[in-house]
Amino acid sequence: MSIAAQVLAQLDGAETKAAAAAEGAGFAYGLAAIGPGIGIGYLVGQAVQAMARQPESAGQVQTTMFLGVAFTEALALIGFVVFILLKFA
Repeated sequence: MSIAAQVLAQLDGAETKAAAAAEGAGFAYGLAAIGPGIGIGYLVGQAVQAMARQPESAGQVQTTMFLGVAFTEALALIGFVVFILLKFA
C-alpha cells in the first residue's frame, strides 16, 4: 500500500472528500495549463520565424506576439481561478 493510500485510509469522510477535491482541482488546473502552454510556445516560435524572415517588421511582429501571449495567458489564469473555486467552494 502506498503512502498516499495509507494517509487517505486514516482520514474521515469530510477529510477524504476535501483531499479528493484538492486532488481533482489540481489535476484540472494541470490540464487547463497544457493548452496555453502549447499555444504560447507555438505563437513565440512563429513570431521568431517571422522576425527571421523579415527583420524590418520585427517591431510589429513583436508587439502582436506580446498581445497574443497576454490573451493566451489569460486562459491559464482563468484555469487557476477555477482551481481556486473548486478547492475552496
